[in-house]
Amino acid sequence: MSEPGVARVAVYIDFDNIVISRYDQVHGRNQFQRDKARGFGGGTGRAADPEVADRLRRAKVDVGAVIDYASSFGTLVLTRAYADWSAPVNADYRDQLVGRAVDLVQLFPAAAYAKNGADIRLAVDAVEDMFRLPDLTHVVIVAGDSDYIALAQRCKRLGRYVVGVGVAGSTSRSLAAACDELVIYDALPGVTPDRPEAPADEPTGSAPPARNPRREQAADTGDAGSEDPQELATRLLERALRLGQEKDDMDWLHSSAVKSQMRRMDPSFSERALGYRSFSDFVKSREAVAELDETSPARLIRLNPALNAR
Repeated sequence: MSEPGVARVAVYIDFDNIVISRYDQVHGRNQFQRDKARGFGGGTGRAADPEVADRLRRAKVDVGAVIDYASSFGTLVLTRAYADWSAPVNADYRDQLVGRAVDLVQLFPAAAYAKNGADIRLAVDAVEDMFRLPDLTHVVIVAGDSDYIALAQRCKRLGRYVVGVGVAGSTSRSLAAACDELVIYDALPGVTPDRPEAPADEPTGSAPPARNPRREQAADTGDAGSEDPQELATRLLERALRLGQEKDDMDWLHSSAVKSQMRRMDPSFSERALGYRSFSDFVKSREAVAELDETSPARLIRLNPALNAR
């Protein structure tokens, strides 16, 4: 039984929509279809075209940033992603999604590159869930398609707070108006905006794009593999602080709220398991990321101001 007053969140991801929109945002309108990128992935599907494989890498969606943002509204009750998971471009994300407890809903396109009916299935599931789970308070729709306007309006009529997440250039203004709140993917904490690709007629001898260390470090905490637990915890703390700043528009956040957000993003987080007697000790050990104010009864934390310049 849920605690009274605790926000409960349902997340619905039109995964094809986000992956295709992100690819087209970075590489140009309709480029996903022109490149036939659906059939490419990390070692699966057709023999990878090195150029397309590099484009997919540059347009990779940070699933962790999306789910972490959704968790900032409250406890995630359910998270579903809709796509044709047999397509190599989507299959590359399966482990990452499963690691974040996302239910993968399999859809089959009627023909190559045809719509797979995600909007219909997603909308039916969302409405059914609202009646089945009356304690849901928030619905997060991860898609920018205008097909979801009716769903957003219905969710609001049923008393839910509706949040939309879409990709710049592919998000309907009408959908934004139908939501209580809409955020563009590039604006999510932990995501560094990508500049669109240079025109195809640019000289081939130009220098390759510069590495972006911050983006490389913004790996999904749920797909950590054998990474150092201390480093993962540091990134988790930084992302929680950035989310808190974005949500509350405040520099200093309550220590308990930051820890709760970290636990929502990664339920396995434990400062004691990392060798610290208290959460305050954990924060003090990461002075490059966070500052702790213990002068008041309520301990306050803020992101190190130096990081805001990055």
